[in-house]
Amino acid sequence: MERSDICYAKYVQILKEELLPAMGCTEPIAIAYAAAKARAVLGKVPERLLVEVSGNIIKNVKSVVVPHTGGLRGIPAAAAAGAVAGDADAELEVLSHVTGAEIAAMADYLKAAPIQVRHADTGHIFDIQITAFAGEESAAVRIVDYHTNLVLIRRNGETLLEKEISQAEDGLTDRSFMSVEGIVDFAGSVALSDVRETLERQIAYNMAIAEEGLRNNYGANIGKTLLRGHEDCLEYQMRAWAAAASDARMNGCELPVVINSGSGNQGITTSVPVIVYARETGKSREELLRALVVANLVTTHLKTGIGRLSAYCGAVSAGCGAAAGVAWLQGGRFHKIAHVIVNAVAVTSGIVCDGAKASCAAKIAAAVDAGLLALAMYRDGNQFYGGDGIVKKGVENTIANVGRLARFGMEQTDKEIIALMMEN
Repeated sequence: MERSDICYAKYVQILKEELLPAMGCTEPIAIAYAAAKARAVLGKVPERLLVEVSGNIIKNVKSVVVPHTGGLRGIPAAAAAGAVAGDADAELEVLSHVTGAEIAAMADYLKAAPIQVRHADTGHIFDIQITAFAGEESAAVRIVDYHTNLVLIRRNGETLLEKEISQAEDGLTDRSFMSVEGIVDFAGSVALSDVRETLERQIAYNMAIAEEGLRNNYGANIGKTLLRGHEDCLEYQMRAWAAAASDARMNGCELPVVINSGSGNQGITTSVPVIVYARETGKSREELLRALVVANLVTTHLKTGIGRLSAYCGAVSAGCGAAAGVAWLQGGRFHKIAHVIVNAVAVTSGIVCDGAKASCAAKIAAAVDAGLLALAMYRDGNQFYGGDGIVKKGVENTIANVGRLARFGMEQTDKEIIALMMEN
């Protein structure tokens, strides 16, 4: 692919849009960002808050620890953290510079300030609106479709910002042109200077939190459990390091990660197994960076049809991306990578997303394992064929089926999962 090709520039831009740093699980962080923005618009710490969110936000915030809060969980905690100590200019790193005194202030704020949470059934899977009040003054902020997409800002009833809301992710590069063949072509020809900074940050951040997850106790310790007794097995290392990063991230670790498709767990799952494989097999830095281009763009391509949030576990797509990246490191190109993707989605597309919490690490391990099985199948000349369940002839047709299943077929499943979670 030539550098002058319009698709070349789009692929570079997509990597820069998707591979962003984030502190903590991105849904509670988006609430904290909205609350921090509302406080900034109001001009003072609010006396009370109204938080209106879609069901998938409830699902992904309910059980996860919000970083830099002293171990607090849930929507009120995320909103309080942003309202008291958030830096709105830092967007998804809104809580990165919280002090000990501010953590104490959050606890006091939760006791003193009324925070009302409502389920907003607006038709948008991703929807957050926070209204902050102080006396007769108020400020409202709304985020729709993705984590930093501010579509409405009001102060005392005056509209300061209003964007038309569409089903498309306005402000992001169109992804409809993406294909596995195009991704492989781009990965082989991209000037690494165009993507190096973005990918090197992903390597540094995501491996640091994986190391932290293996070093200390977080959640159910899935990574440490996998690695125990299998320290010299590469396949176990790939699963364990990815799971350990999620162990830490889901359970309050205060290290940032580089996300993919709006999710830190997806960013971890996409990248960490590829980095571990490259490290343990002595691959060059250039080979690793090109493999990460493949892995990240395959994950994004799969997630485009699914949407940011769904009842379909995002780790499945990221596990496919990781397997595609490893296939590249093994010398595979389009034919091998396409077969690996199809084999992997045929195995794990039934994993449901029941929110962000400790068990995400185990689902990540399963998704990476499916990718490794897909690689082994290709090595031995085995594959799933069109007509095997949701598998259709041609990788793009299978990817389209996955998107249809996740976005439409699992819509009622998503509602039932949310209902079950709200009963607990």
